Amino acid sequence: MTVNTLHRPTHRDALVHLESAFEDGEMCTVFGRCTVEYDGRATSELGPGDRLVILKPDGSILVHTDEKRTPVNWQPPGCTHSASVRDGRLRIRSTRSNPDERLDVHFERVDQCSVYRVNDRSDLELTGSEEDLRQHILANPSILEAGFEPLETERQSDAGPIDIFGEDADGVPVVVELKRRRVGPSAASQLRRYVDALHREFGDDERVRGVLVAPSVTERATSLLEREGLEFVALDPETGEPPVEDDEGNENDAADENDENDAGEGGEDGESDEKAASDA
Repeated sequence: MTVNTLHRPTHRDALVHLESAFEDGEMCTVFGRCTVEYDGRATSELGPGDRLVILKPDGSILVHTDEKRTPVNWQPPGCTHSASVRDGRLRIRSTRSNPDERLDVHFERVDQCSVYRVNDRSDLELTGSEEDLRQHILANPSILEAGFEPLETERQSDAGPIDIFGEDADGVPVVVELKRRRVGPSAASQLRRYVDALHREFGDDERVRGVLVAPSVTERATSLLEREGLEFVALDPETGEPPVEDDEGNENDAADENDENDAGEGGEDGESDEKAASDA
């Protein structure tokens, strides 16, 4: 990896630096005092502040402050980066056409502008995958519940393949949906679709249970599961045992539910839920 950094560059020098990086498909970071405007499925505006902007060759852009792990603004892969100098400020723009969205970052001062020529061809090696979770349950069905008998994996339904299909101790059909990480309402809705599909297949009079298996769920997901008559079992995908309690508790609910949505939710951090809801 090679890095080319400009310290306190003029807007014009930063512009040339960025345009060359965009053309060569390199990763960039810009730190300085800026404002941010988003226009798309919603609108938002951030006033002046010191922020770090990360622009990746895949088209994604992230705007970070000095707090929290999630960006205050972002756009997903597939966007187009451009830069210009207008009205005495450096403007970085990220656009995409489907949906029509634009994110503008206006720098009144650039403290640092870096370009990275990155060589990263390593594949992410996951531990604790959904397949690990499946194998734990198949090897020891009682970790789901006493008397559970798995009958099929990837069982086809008109709502898609079911992770594990089986029967409980009373012979009642059970749909098991596996997730390797903390999940929100969309996982509960997905499980509901599988249960409904089996009701259509077996008949409405046939009882069908739905069980969501994941390390943890958000409060909104818990409410939806209870409302829909579905169940939850907490298991760690890596160990196949109940997970250690998360010290951060429910304060991560909003971020985890945002992560669960399609990557196309840009704009300001606090507005992601609103736009995701409008898509649903």
